[in-house]
Amino acid sequence: MADDNKRPGDEPFDEGASTEGAPGTDAEAEAEGVSVEDIDEASAEGIEEDELTVQDILDAATREVDEPTSEHLADLKRVTAEYANYRRRTEANREVERERVTVDVVKGLIPVLDDLDRAEKHGDLVEDSAFSTIAAKLRGSVERLGVKSFGTVGEPFDPTIHEAIFQLPTAGIESETVGDVIETGYFLGSSLLRVAKVVVQVPSDG
Repeated sequence: MADDNKRPGDEPFDEGASTEGAPGTDAEAEAEGVSVEDIDEASAEGIEEDELTVQDILDAATREVDEPTSEHLADLKRVTAEYANYRRRTEANREVERERVTVDVVKGLIPVLDDLDRAEKHGDLVEDSAFSTIAAKLRGSVERLGVKSFGTVGEPFDPTIHEAIFQLPTAGIESETVGDVIETGYFLGSSLLRVAKVVVQVPSDG
């Protein structure tokens, strides 16, 4: 006897029943000219392409760090050379400027050093006096700047660093010699600041 109370949807599911025509089925894909295999392959390829793109970026970054190209090495060498040249120029300019400032300072002190030399010759720099102590400190400070004095009695006369203001014929000498120093000469490093003004003893004819 048929069940009058059967409702739609209560029919038993037939595993062998055809799904043709159902929405979203293989038949619909085939009707549009695209096979199920094409869809599956496209989906798989899309996933693989995304993964490969990320991996490519990671590989490229790794190569940049671990295997720099010859172009990068050339750029690095160029920048290093430019920086080294810049440092050399900077150091050279700094040294020139330092020496220029030192020369200006020392030139301003040379007249004071001349006064000290004259005071010493006249016996005004009494040992252990306050004046003598100040003179020693000033001379020491100038020497620390790299200044060296020259021009002493008895040294050979050198026209490149000595200015002869008077020639004194002297018996018993065989070559021109400094007989007296009127003004001391000064060097700053290898630079001549001022020649020494001297009296030159020359061999006498008699």
